[in-house]
Amino acid sequence: MTIIRIVIRDRPVYVCNCNAIRERDALKAIQAGAATPRAVFDHAQCRPQCAKCVCDIRQMIDDANAGFAIAAE
Repeated sequence: MTIIRIVIRDRPVYVCNCNAIRERDALKAIQAGAATPRAVFDHAQCRPQCAKCVCDIRQMIDDANAGFAIAAE
């Protein structure tokens, strides 16, 4: 028996469930210059609710900054 695993990435991946901030929306905010989780929330015109997503957003910012540094070399 062969098992085929299909991964669908067309579905939105939420970074913040409380405010319905999708991963792509957070990335757009970061690309627009958001350097802190607070700036990502400001870009989405909302406030943090439970703050469980703040570490994930901070990691996204750090990853983007590392990517920009590598691209600049």
